[in-house]
Amino acid sequence: MSKIALIAKLTAAEGKADDLKTALGELIAAADSEPGLEIYSVHADQAEEGVFWFYELYTDAGALEVHGKGDEMKAAMGALGGLLGGRPEVMRLSPVAAKGIAIS
Repeated sequence: MSKIALIAKLTAAEGKADDLKTALGELIAAADSEPGLEIYSVHADQAEEGVFWFYELYTDAGALEVHGKGDEMKAAMGALGGLLGGRPEVMRLSPVAAKGIAIS
């Protein structure tokens, strides 16, 4: 069983940065109900207004597979419609080491 990490870049549509920030907070709250999701955090880019970065850590591929399929997450993800300036850019990673988290 190998952990899987994702980094995703989300960019707000013109004039929607504050609304997107609020919706992303609701997305984080909805993630509490997802099994196998160890870290789900969002960060505002300090250099680029309206850009947000997600870091996600899953226990395994099965946990990633069910991500976003629960009712709470579907509703929270649906609220992002019209707030994004384009498709999220997603990178899938294999964790090597982390403080406070067993990787293997």
